[in-house]
Amino acid sequence: MLREVLQRAAVIRAEAEKAEQELNSFRESVVRAGGTRVDHARVLDLRSRLSDSQGRLGRLVEEVQSTGCLIKDLSQGLIDFPALRNGEEVLLCWKLGEPGIAFWHRMEDGFRGRRPIGKEFGSPET
Repeated sequence: MLREVLQRAAVIRAEAEKAEQELNSFRESVVRAGGTRVDHARVLDLRSRLSDSQGRLGRLVEEVQSTGCLIKDLSQGLIDFPALRNGEEVLLCWKLGEPGIAFWHRMEDGFRGRRPIGKEFGSPET
């Protein structure tokens, strides 16, 4: 489920970025033209597309976070899952494109501190 949600989020995020780029480009062209030729319908359309994409993205983020997962980097599809390792609170770590959850890190270490999941989580040592 999370893989599909993150893939949808990546598509929506790209749509939002495209709409924002188009809106910025349109604004620049209006400024270059001295502000005399403003296509109000186009501005409304671009703003509407951007707002719609941002709303859908926000709902997807809420959907993921409602499961207890922590979205760390939406652009990379990086998610952490709270867990216990020998009584210590840690985070299991998954990145979009990885076949499964295979890494963990301490709360303070972050992505750079990722370590392979071993027998302490019920998996064979890797």
